[in-house]
Amino acid sequence: MSHATTNGAKAATAKRANPLGGLLTWADDRTGLAAVSKKQIRKVFPDHWSFMLGEIALWSFVVLLLTGTFLTLWFKPSMAEVVYDGSYDQLRGLHMSEAYASTLDISFDIRGGLLMRQMHHWSAMLFIAAMFVHMMRVFFTGAFRKPRELNYLIGLLLLLLGVIEGFAGYSLPDDLLSGTGLRIADGLVKATPVLGTYMSFFMFGGEFPGDVIIPRLYIVHVLLIPGILLALIGLHMLLLVYQKHTQWPGPGRTNNNVVGYPMLPVYAAKAGGFFFIVFGVTALMGGLLSINPVWRYGPYNPAEVTAGSQPDWYMGFAEGLLRIMPGWETHIFGFTISWNVMLPGQIIPVMFLAAMLAYPFIEAWITGDKREHHLLQRPRNAPTRTAFLVSLMTAYGMLWMAGGNDLLAVIFNLNLNYITYFMRVMVFVAPVVAFIVTRRWCISLQRQDEARLLHGYETGVIMRSPEGAYAEKHLPISGDEAYTLTARDRDPLLPAPTAADENGVAARHVRLHRLRARLSRAWFAHNVQKPTTTELEEARHHAEHELAVRDDGHQHVSGDYTGDYELDGHAADGHQFDGRHGVSGEELRQH
Repeated sequence: MSHATTNGAKAATAKRANPLGGLLTWADDRTGLAAVSKKQIRKVFPDHWSFMLGEIALWSFVVLLLTGTFLTLWFKPSMAEVVYDGSYDQLRGLHMSEAYASTLDISFDIRGGLLMRQMHHWSAMLFIAAMFVHMMRVFFTGAFRKPRELNYLIGLLLLLLGVIEGFAGYSLPDDLLSGTGLRIADGLVKATPVLGTYMSFFMFGGEFPGDVIIPRLYIVHVLLIPGILLALIGLHMLLLVYQKHTQWPGPGRTNNNVVGYPMLPVYAAKAGGFFFIVFGVTALMGGLLSINPVWRYGPYNPAEVTAGSQPDWYMGFAEGLLRIMPGWETHIFGFTISWNVMLPGQIIPVMFLAAMLAYPFIEAWITGDKREHHLLQRPRNAPTRTAFLVSLMTAYGMLWMAGGNDLLAVIFNLNLNYITYFMRVMVFVAPVVAFIVTRRWCISLQRQDEARLLHGYETGVIMRSPEGAYAEKHLPISGDEAYTLTARDRDPLLPAPTAADENGVAARHVRLHRLRARLSRAWFAHNVQKPTTTELEEARHHAEHELAVRDDGHQHVSGDYTGDYELDGHAADGHQFDGRHGVSGEELRQH
């Protein structure tokens, strides 16, 4: 017979409620956030190094906000003239604006000021560079396809605003180099037909440089654009969570799931650690690598310009466009249209931006693909798109080099005019060559994937047939790799439209549909499609027949086409194909 026992000597008493828990319960009863948060904190994110590019941009923006807040405490956004009497001897006694004087004070007289200035500048560079590379990854992998067109547009706007924000911040110190950049901006504005001079007058508060442009740029830099950036980043992240993250194809990954780690605790811990890595690298660069040493340039004077002046790297393409543009002008009704400024400074950048914004919709129209896509494409499986972006990158590189034509002439002792003429030609020729080479390269890689699927991987074993011919033996790839290589759709070619349907009713927009069919053929005609099921089965039977080599009638092949082949428990290394050697203790080179 058993008796109930207890280890407690005293009666149980209720513990005092946790005040924080009570507060959270009170808030949850009125907001219902617990149910929503419970779902979101367990949301799964895929794990791949390329997804960190967007995180670098995000954490760089956080560093920008932190360092920018520090700088605003001492920077004076005023163009009022003062006499400098700070610590930097070479400029002491010179007349300059309060903006430039306060920048010198931050650099030399405020504890940690120069570190904060350089961290701020480096993080701005990193922010824009990370956005560039992140958008390239999105473009190469087709991550902009339905339903992510809106997020793609937001990303491009973030990149554009980041460039404008960088230019505004770059101009605030009012040094000779940044003043030269403002003079170029003034020229771009004045190139606008009829309205240009009025726009410049209102922008600068009078004749250039005026006395209000620095305070206005300051408000734009610290308030207007950062607010828009914060709103767009928040919307970008909300759409990312709502639509779920894209992922690379692989075993177990489909358009209907996400394979990865939950937001809490794994992903949040990794993201938090990555922030400190970005912050640490930025601090290291700010402490060891000098950038934008404004004290070397001196205060801005409209009558002077620095020799070999160069803008920040992200403005290099605009500088190159201006430098290689011929001096074309047109005089109409007493007005001068400066094509040499308006084309490279206004029309071409706007056309480029419009083309990039419209690209997802143009590709969807050409391909007729209206489905949702959550699996990324390997760049080789979209040869035309990949080649198109590489051609744009090539044009960007050519313009970047053209923006430094004077430095190239001095460093390599070349003729400046010859460099300019060469760049005028190569900016059109090089992108076309890059497009053709990249497209053929991608198609060659598709053929390589097809060969791995049908014939297996190269073992490095060279065999000689009885007839004396030499051939390399192949073994089938693993099932995981085969799944990854076949996890893509076949590219459909749109048929050419007919003038009338089977009932004799005339078709509408025949010319437009005919153009679409031609573009579809140009887009996909040369692509190598993944093998069909029949082709894979034939290749499997062929591989089994080739590998079924018996030694004295005892050894045999086990496994299937997508698995590992063994001979009596030993890894097949190819030597058994000669019919004379055993395989005991030998291993094949891993693929």
